[in-house]
Amino acid sequence: MVHKLLGFAAGLLALSSAANAHGSHSDDKAPSDDWATRHMMEEHHIEGFDAPSFFIVHDYDSSGFWTHDEVRKTYGIDDESNSDKSEARKQDAVKAVFDIFDPGNTGFITKEDWLHGIAAGKRLPDVGFGPGHHGDMEYEYEIHHFEKFHGDDTTEEDLVHPQDIEHFRRHDEEEDAALRLEKLEAMQIVLNNIPQKFRRNF
Repeated sequence: MVHKLLGFAAGLLALSSAANAHGSHSDDKAPSDDWATRHMMEEHHIEGFDAPSFFIVHDYDSSGFWTHDEVRKTYGIDDESNSDKSEARKQDAVKAVFDIFDPGNTGFITKEDWLHGIAAGKRLPDVGFGPGHHGDMEYEYEIHHFEKFHGDDTTEEDLVHPQDIEHFRRHDEEEDAALRLEKLEAMQIVLNNIPQKFRRNF
């Protein structure tokens, strides 16, 4: 597990380098006092980036525009840390972003809309959902706990913080569920165990 986490950290450094390299091709500098900057620092550990880089990193399907779902993901609106927020509030948060960067009310934020908005001084608002947790369980554990409290020489015996215990408990749950599914899929179907009403008549 520790080796897997250390490998993940190397991948994150590669992403940081790519975003910084991409940033050198544009004068559309990202502002230093907006939510996007907080997000990139806290969620990606990237400080030097520009507006095109930010857009590309969060255009998850490389379509050239952001959908409502992609904005929700970027802001971490559906992350478990925001499970106490109402759906109405979540939709209002997404609408706030689209009100700024979708001037034509198209339902999409294109890269051009984004760049024009940034050039005009518009910024991503802090809509009250935190820094934007949008990674999977492994990513969020790595970025918000392992990197802060553990190092390259960490052994499994060192992983005793409550966050470590909860993380590995969730891993165990996922592995147990996968094993149960594997056993079910390997079982033979016994026709006599299927109620008649669910059987196809031939």
